[in-house]
Amino acid sequence: MKKILKILFNRVFYISVSLLLQAAWWLALVWFLSNTSQAASVLTRVITVIVVLWLVNKKINPSYKLAWTILILVVPIFGICLYALFGTSRIAAAMQRNYKEVLEKGKILLKESPDTRRRLDEMNQSASNQSRYIRDYAEFPLQEGTVTEYFSEGEYMFPRLLEELKKAQHYIFMEYFIINNGIMWNSILEVLEEKAGQGVDVRLIYDDFGCITTLPHRFYKSLQSQGIKCAAFNPFRPMLNVILNNRDHRKICIVDGHTGFTGGINLADEYINRQERFGHWKDTGIMLKGEAVWNLTVMFLQMWSVITKMQVRFSDYIPHRYHEEEFESDGFVHPYCDTPLDNEVVGEDVYLNMINRAEKYVYICTPYLIIDNEMMTALCLAAKSGVDVRIMTPGIPDKKIVFLLTQSYYEQLIESGVKIYEYRPGFLHAKSFVCDDELAVIGSINMDYRSLYLHFENAVWLYKSRIVKDMYQDYLETQELCRQITLDFCRNRNVVVRAVQSVLRLFAPML
Repeated sequence: MKKILKILFNRVFYISVSLLLQAAWWLALVWFLSNTSQAASVLTRVITVIVVLWLVNKKINPSYKLAWTILILVVPIFGICLYALFGTSRIAAAMQRNYKEVLEKGKILLKESPDTRRRLDEMNQSASNQSRYIRDYAEFPLQEGTVTEYFSEGEYMFPRLLEELKKAQHYIFMEYFIINNGIMWNSILEVLEEKAGQGVDVRLIYDDFGCITTLPHRFYKSLQSQGIKCAAFNPFRPMLNVILNNRDHRKICIVDGHTGFTGGINLADEYINRQERFGHWKDTGIMLKGEAVWNLTVMFLQMWSVITKMQVRFSDYIPHRYHEEEFESDGFVHPYCDTPLDNEVVGEDVYLNMINRAEKYVYICTPYLIIDNEMMTALCLAAKSGVDVRIMTPGIPDKKIVFLLTQSYYEQLIESGVKIYEYRPGFLHAKSFVCDDELAVIGSINMDYRSLYLHFENAVWLYKSRIVKDMYQDYLETQELCRQITLDFCRNRNVVVRAVQSVLRLFAPML
C-alpha cells in the first residue's frame, strides 16, 4: 500500500497521466481527420505537400529534414501534428527575446585582448582560426592568465569542488542539469547554506526536466527559504509542446569570479561513484583559475537574468574585483556556450573544426554517438587521410535504445579507419576531444542531436594548456580498460538488431 501511495502522490505519475491523456486526444484527432470526406482527404494531401516543401527549404540540418519529411509523407496528419508539437528547436518566444536582449547588454564586457589574439596568431594560425570562430559566433573572448586542472574522474573533482566552495567569500554561482539527494549534493548544500548564512551571494540554476525524478516540485522555494537564490530553468509543465525539447544541459560552478568548474559531472552520487549505476561511472571535469572564469560567469549571469528577469550589473563580477594580483598563465583558454536560439551550431562546428584540421590524431570521448552526415564525413575523411581517429563510448549504456543507435554508426566509421572502443567497466559520460598534443575541448556537449541542436550547452577550448597532456594520458590509460570494436562485431549482429538499428537511424534526429 505504501508503494502504491508513493506512486499516486509522485509528481512524475501525474505528469505521465496528463501526457498520456493529451497523446490520446491527439491520436483521436488524427484518426478523425484521417476518416473524413474525400474533399478533406485531398485538402490533407495539398497541406502535406506544402508542409514538406516548406520543411525542405528550411535552413536546418539535412538529416533532421529527412526524418520529418519521411514521417509526414508516410503518415501525413500524424506527422504534421507531431511536427507542430516537437519539430522545432525554438524555445518560447518571450524567452528568446529576453535572451537576445541580455546578450546585447553583455557584449560590451566580453572584449578580447588584441595582444592575446596576436600571440596565438603568431604561434599557430590554424588554432587561432578555430578560436576566432568561437569568438565571432559564440561571442566569448579568448583568454590567457588562467591555470587549469584536469579531473579524470568525478570522485577526484568532488573534494576540490568542496574545497573551493568553502573558500568563497563573496559569491557562488552554480548551474546544473541534474541534482539528486545523496552524499555529493548534501555535502555541497551544507556548504551553500553555511555560506548564505555568512552573507555570501549564493545562486543556483537547475534544469526542471533534468531533475524531474530527483527533486520535489518547486524545489527552488525550499532553497530560497535557506537564503539561497534559486531558479528552475524552463519549468516542466505536463503539456505536449515543443518547449520540452530545450533544456539547460550546462554544468558550471563559479566561486568569487576567479575559480570555475565545468565538464560532464552533475551533482549526483553516480557521478562520483558513491552509487553504482551502469557499472563504474567514468566522467571528466576541469577547474579554471583566472581570467577565463569571466566567460563562465557571464554565461551564468545571462541565464540568470533571463530566467529571473532580474537586472544584473555584470561589471560587479569581473575576475579581478576580488583578486587584485595577476593570474598565472597556462596556455590559451576559451570557454564558450551554445544555445538553440540562433542558427549557429557552435558545439558541432568546434568539433568539426578540430577534426578537419587535425594532423596526427583526434581522440574522442562521448556517451552518445548519434551523428549527421557532416560529422560522419569529417571523421571518415580524417581517418582516410592518415589521422589517428579514436572514439570511446560506454560499455554499459544508460539508455539501451540510444546505445543501439550509437552502435549503428560503428561499421561505416571502422571501414574508413576510425578506431572504436567501448568502456568495459561501465558507463562513459565524459565529453572531450584531445588533438595533436596541443588542442582539447572538454565540457557538457554530447555528440548527438539533442546536445548539438536543442540544448543550452557549454565547453572549454584549450591550446597549449598543460592539461592537454593530462587528457591525452588519461585517454590512453582508459583505453586499456576498453574493448576495441571490430567489423566482425558489426556485421555479425542479429538480423533483428540490425533491422531495429536501421529504423532508429532513420529517426535519429528526433531521439
